[in-house]
Amino acid sequence: MKDLDVIVAGGGIGGLSLALSLHQAGIAVRVYEAVRAPAPLGVGINLQPTAVRELTELGLGGALAEIGIATRQLNLCNKFGQLIHGQSRGLAAGYRWPQYSVHRGELQLLLLRAVRERISEENVQCGLSLTRFEQDGNRVKVRFINRQSGSEKLDEADILVGADGIHSAVRHQLYPAEGAPRFAQHVLWRAAVEAEPFLDGRTMVIAGHLHQRAVVYPIGERRGGKLLINWVCSKTVPDRSAPREDWNRRVTKEEVLATFGDWRFSWLDLPALIEQSSDIYEFPLVDRDPVAAWSFGRATLLGDAAHPMQPIGSQAGSQAILDARALTRALVETDDAVAALERYDAERRPAMNDIIMRNRNFGPEVAMQLAEDRAPNGFSRIEDVIPRYELDAIAASFAKAAGLDVQTVNHRPSYVSP
Repeated sequence: MKDLDVIVAGGGIGGLSLALSLHQAGIAVRVYEAVRAPAPLGVGINLQPTAVRELTELGLGGALAEIGIATRQLNLCNKFGQLIHGQSRGLAAGYRWPQYSVHRGELQLLLLRAVRERISEENVQCGLSLTRFEQDGNRVKVRFINRQSGSEKLDEADILVGADGIHSAVRHQLYPAEGAPRFAQHVLWRAAVEAEPFLDGRTMVIAGHLHQRAVVYPIGERRGGKLLINWVCSKTVPDRSAPREDWNRRVTKEEVLATFGDWRFSWLDLPALIEQSSDIYEFPLVDRDPVAAWSFGRATLLGDAAHPMQPIGSQAGSQAILDARALTRALVETDDAVAALERYDAERRPAMNDIIMRNRNFGPEVAMQLAEDRAPNGFSRIEDVIPRYELDAIAASFAKAAGLDVQTVNHRPSYVSP
């Protein structure tokens, strides 16, 4: 069903991927983004092979290779840096597509440039926030506001997609009593810094346990053989209300070092990375409870607006891209727009709701907590603490639930014909 026009509220990874996907399928689309001048904010993100496949089929494989690092290995370690479980990633694991670690802001700008080139500048409106929408059975009428000037803009389309993040205005209208995001009693500090490679320069490491952990991985190449290293440190904090996420909330190195100042391993000096970081940002670990529906008539949700989840297992950005492709397929293959949105909802929502809950239980990283519980002082052989079959079962269970297993990714039909 190509005789449609779609309004996408939100110009993040999910919304822009949807715009590219709809354009590829011959469906007219307009994107509205609240930020007036999108900039390369944020730090690292991992794109799983299943998402890289979709971006490659959108013609962006070469551009991704230029801005990202093809991750070969994921190591789960305890708080002493001892290896609990090593897992091959991307091509090294048998996928036909790499796993890329990239700078989130660079990825967003790459997608934005592609969208502007393909659907034209006039169909990408920045600096406009959705305030309200109405639907009459045939069309959706949407109201936007320029928060700087106060001026309003009205638009209408066959379909509205809320891809406007964890604080989605579209979701708020659908679920007005939902309230603030759920705070997981963890605070995260993160930064990106140029440094010498660690291990093989293509490995992502997660060390620690549920109440204190660090995630470190390279996200780009720099001059002189250095890499741009993304690091995230998190710890449990006392029960309190979560502040609204703010990428601009900076903290001092001393605050982070007070918790992670002795995390020096034979393969990585984490305090040194923290000391070298000029800008360190803090934000709360939050998500939202699963909901019973994303699609309401001619309006639906996508990405963090649909399934805001904790950043466990490198899922959020990848799943938003899959949302975009699944929604496009439903619109192409279904004669009725409302029925297409219902199909998309039925296909994607149950699995995403499951991942939200799995991530609250530490997802595939639960092996780290098992090691902490069973061997808090470290170990000589991990097999004496957690049998290999148990480690493999944990990883396989999450991969299957998330649609990340090699067989599924390599052999499923394309969502949208390239």
